[in-house]
Amino acid sequence: MNETELAEQIAEQVLRDNQFWIAIIGLIGAIVGSAITIIGNIILHWLRTKKDSAFDKKRISLLKDMLEAKQWRNLSTLSRVIGADEETTRRLLIEAGARSSEKEKQNSDEVWGLISKNPINKIA
Repeated sequence: MNETELAEQIAEQVLRDNQFWIAIIGLIGAIVGSAITIIGNIILHWLRTKKDSAFDKKRISLLKDMLEAKQWRNLSTLSRVIGADEETTRRLLIEAGARSSEKEKQNSDEVWGLISKNPINKIA
């Protein structure tokens, strides 16, 4: 084997080794990048829900105050006062410890009251 062939073999081996390490580094970069993206999304989601949670707590407090003042309140009134749609208002009312009336009202608007003031066994 002459020096030229030996140099070519060494060059080919170095090239194969470099390609292997480039592939390993690329794989590690993809894994790290994916992990950072996932962690970032988790943090963003947590920050958004924390803000919404604080807002919902204020809404629940307002709903409780309104329901303490009267026996029953119309859902449309409650929704308007807290600035939420009816579905959100229903969810918050349940969290506040309220329930809907079992009787249908003439104007077909739901009425809600606190369970502590309107127990389930009392039809109203």
